[in-house]
Amino acid sequence: MTTTDRDRLDGRRALVTGGTKGAGRAVVARLREMGADVYVTARTQPDGYERPDRFVAADTSTVEGVETVAGRVGEDGPLDILVHVVGGSTTPPGGFAAAGDEHWLKELNLNLLGAVRLDRALVPAMLEQGSGTVLHFTSIQREMPLHDATLPYAAAKGALRTYSKGLANELAPHGVRVNSISPGGIMTEAYGDFVELLASGSGITHDEAKQGILDSLGGVPLGRFATPEEVADLVGFLVSDRATAIVGAEYVIDGGTVRTV
Repeated sequence: MTTTDRDRLDGRRALVTGGTKGAGRAVVARLREMGADVYVTARTQPDGYERPDRFVAADTSTVEGVETVAGRVGEDGPLDILVHVVGGSTTPPGGFAAAGDEHWLKELNLNLLGAVRLDRALVPAMLEQGSGTVLHFTSIQREMPLHDATLPYAAAKGALRTYSKGLANELAPHGVRVNSISPGGIMTEAYGDFVELLASGSGITHDEAKQGILDSLGGVPLGRFATPEEVADLVGFLVSDRATAIVGAEYVIDGGTVRTV
């Protein structure tokens, strides 16, 4: 195998969840650039989407949504690459007492159980072919949870990391690699909108609002968040043949936000 071949994904089938915005969209673009045949799932297909034949509209936080995705993708045979990007938090601020059962269940379904169910539906075909790569997006909040509004999210991501490690140990002897990525802040469109909202609401400049967000995390040594493309480059490496000995690892991409070893 040549050096160039190790950077290519030609002939491989991939699925990216949450693949229409932010880091997910960048991951889809990167994998297609590397030659993969990429399926994308999200709750809503964007207007004018360039590859409707490779899009599955579904909510993977639900059992029905996972069944829809697995049924459509499975029609064309086993996957080679499965990247779980979808995630997020909608819990209101107010600390632990403000998070009711409905918030906990929503965050667990979105950030943990959706990945568990989709793995259970699609990984057996990888095992049958004796190869495949699964990548879970966790979060640095599993190490430094923010208690005001995202504690259920942080707990779900912590559980996802534990699940990912256990799954990796089970599947590696059968040719399927499982790893995870732990992002800090990412400079997505949603992040940009939040900066503008904070600036206008507080009567401060755009740069002051950005610095305030960095300060709330205790500072980011790099001085900025990662771009979606930088996250996608890490994904491209981990699913490529350059990473064939990497199993059960979690790669942090956070500009140094997490200070502990």
